[in-house]
Amino acid sequence: MLPATLFVTLSLAALACGNKGGATGSGGAGSTGSGSGGTGAAREPESVLQRNKHATRDGLYVQPKLTRAAAAKLALDASFHPVIQGHVYAQPLYVEQGPGGKGVFIVVTESNNVHAVAESDGAAVWTRTLGSPAGATGTLCGNIAPLGITGTPYIDLPSRTIYLDAVIGDATTIKKHEIHALSLDDGAEKPGFPFDTAGIAYGGTTFDPVAQNQRGALLMVGGTLYVPYGGHNGDCAEYRGWILGVPVAKPAGARGWCTSIRGGGVWAPGGLASDGTSVFAATGNTFGASAWSQGEAILRFAPGPVFSGQTADYFTPSDWQALDALDIDLGGSGPLLVDVPGATPSALVVALGKNGVAYLLDRKSLGGVGKGDGKKGEGVASLRVASDELINAAASYRTASGTYVVAHIHGTGFGLNCPNSVVGDLVAIKIGAGSPPTLSVAWCADNQGQGSPAVTTTDGTAEAIVWTVGAEGSKRLHGFDGDTGALVFAGGGAGDVVANVRRFTSPIAVNGRILTAGDDALYAFKAP
Repeated sequence: MLPATLFVTLSLAALACGNKGGATGSGGAGSTGSGSGGTGAAREPESVLQRNKHATRDGLYVQPKLTRAAAAKLALDASFHPVIQGHVYAQPLYVEQGPGGKGVFIVVTESNNVHAVAESDGAAVWTRTLGSPAGATGTLCGNIAPLGITGTPYIDLPSRTIYLDAVIGDATTIKKHEIHALSLDDGAEKPGFPFDTAGIAYGGTTFDPVAQNQRGALLMVGGTLYVPYGGHNGDCAEYRGWILGVPVAKPAGARGWCTSIRGGGVWAPGGLASDGTSVFAATGNTFGASAWSQGEAILRFAPGPVFSGQTADYFTPSDWQALDALDIDLGGSGPLLVDVPGATPSALVVALGKNGVAYLLDRKSLGGVGKGDGKKGEGVASLRVASDELINAAASYRTASGTYVVAHIHGTGFGLNCPNSVVGDLVAIKIGAGSPPTLSVAWCADNQGQGSPAVTTTDGTAEAIVWTVGAEGSKRLHGFDGDTGALVFAGGGAGDVVANVRRFTSPIAVNGRILTAGDDALYAFKAP
């Protein structure tokens, strides 16, 4: 069993669940990494410490060795043999100066296993099991079993700590959510952890660990760990969209925020995003709302988290009530923070909805309730780009040709208005640098199965390649030209199959290799 859990009951009864004020404060320096598109030249650290590399959630990796010519020759690394135990929904992470100064990958599973494996050959460095996962949600719905660690952890390199949320339970139910802080060097629990989330309150609502699930990636800003929660698949029980803010130096000072009525889950696998000061979240559908209640929205939080309720700090489409009624979440993909040189405004948020619509928002003033028709005229710009749901993590990048966001389309969906009449389930959206900026479909491609993308360039903008796995189809890694969508890497040889990769996870790029995690597996591709 785990060390004794720190039980903390927090009373924040003075706050009302939903819209309560608070001034915008400052976040931690160095929270965002390089941001979307890069500017080339400077070498970035290889370490991948959070979902999609940076707090902007761009999923952009600078890899000088991964030219398109080299990428076409990739194959599974036969010398890399990690032993992973459990289903994997989270993205793998990497630290180039791990235990003993050597590179190490961190992989977490639904069996509540945390694996640290050597970069060189996948040999086990250490493994930690955090207690029994739940065999079922205990709420009569949910589609993950066992249910343990789902959201992508966050690694704080200065303190050499891995932060994550683990569900603890038995064969029939969830008992609690625990936030853990593990030593990067040996997996030992840090003082003050694990932190039990039960009893955290916001206004008249108390966090219910049975009703809540934790899919979204964790985020650290200014010494506070932010952990998002939504419900279980099937929308049962009295869940809400929750964000917990845990000061890692003093976890007993944790506080929370939640939506003002049932629903509004913060469940997108890409998780929360940050510009280094504010925290951005996407919420799903609420139930029975006659007035907007923080669902179907992009929200900006001051540190805490604190939500002001002012129009500058939220956006919801004009048809939010129809989206609510049909369970068409805006919050299925998570916000991407994108900078577009030459555009006015240039600091933007991109949101992607289950309705297949891409929304472009002014990061400094999100704008409140949209004024369009639900598809066009929402926010700074909006455009329906897909025939079906956009619910996986997306990525963004910049080349000499412009700024792009790339996303995978769920189900049997395909991109709309694709050039050259291409039919594909991977869509690249170009952001035009106008005043205001515009949206258009740049290219579409067939990924042969659902998967969340990542992007490599050789210097920040050159030779962009979009990487995805046909997770629920071909079971192959694919690479596409970031400017045209042309196939660069077709999956390799007969033995280069990547089995049981979940669409929630994204590939990562490290030292010229592309890695992706699957159930009981971590796969590495490299050029000869």
